[in-house]
Amino acid sequence: MPTPTAESTALARRVDHTLLKPETTQADIDAHIAEAIELGAFSVCVSPSFLPLTIPTDADLAVAVVVGFPSGKHTTAVKTAETLEAVGRGADEIDMVIDIGAAKAGRFDLVEADIASVRGAIPAPGVLKVIIESAALTDDEIVASCRAAVAAGADFVKTSTGFHPAGGATVHAVRLMKQTVGDAAEVKASGGIRTLGDALAMIDAGATRLGLSGTRSILAEAAGDTPAAGSAPATAEGASSY
Repeated sequence: MPTPTAESTALARRVDHTLLKPETTQADIDAHIAEAIELGAFSVCVSPSFLPLTIPTDADLAVAVVVGFPSGKHTTAVKTAETLEAVGRGADEIDMVIDIGAAKAGRFDLVEADIASVRGAIPAPGVLKVIIESAALTDDEIVASCRAAVAAGADFVKTSTGFHPAGGATVHAVRLMKQTVGDAAEVKASGGIRTLGDALAMIDAGATRLGLSGTRSILAEAAGDTPAAGSAPATAEGASSY
């Protein structure tokens, strides 16, 4: 990787360096943590089964963990129990998936109650990010899901798991989410962000955090590397980047 620049260093501090593939091993996680520290990422985002993580005490690296992942169809009690265990084992941030079916059915009371229960299991200053799976929702459903998340105390609304066949983050969804939450919450874009252009487009639309698995290549591009020929933005539809 080229020598980091001010741009690439600032971008790295927006990144949740993500590894959520089901076949991930402990050795993969150890290497992922080392890479996140090397790159200056804000956090690692991993599955809860790997907690507690072994992170050097002098490393400036937060720990984010997924809950109700990736379907969101776990009961509220299970999501809450997952959260309590994750926080107790060292998670600083929780990325939970809403009940997408409840959102599709217009039951935003259930969506809000689900989020509120998880929020109640996270002591301050813990952070809650709420994954709404925006590619599977209409614009009206995105707006209502974001409002439910804010009402329940979420710190972030997040576009995608990166695993849904409908796709990942889009500029349109990020912009709509930011317009909806305003200053009441932040927006995390994730899923299908593969190039520097993708990342900057999401930030321009209102995202303050990015979920990336290809962090190294994007930061290298920010530091001056030329992207490989034929690489294309993934913002229109998005696909799993995990």
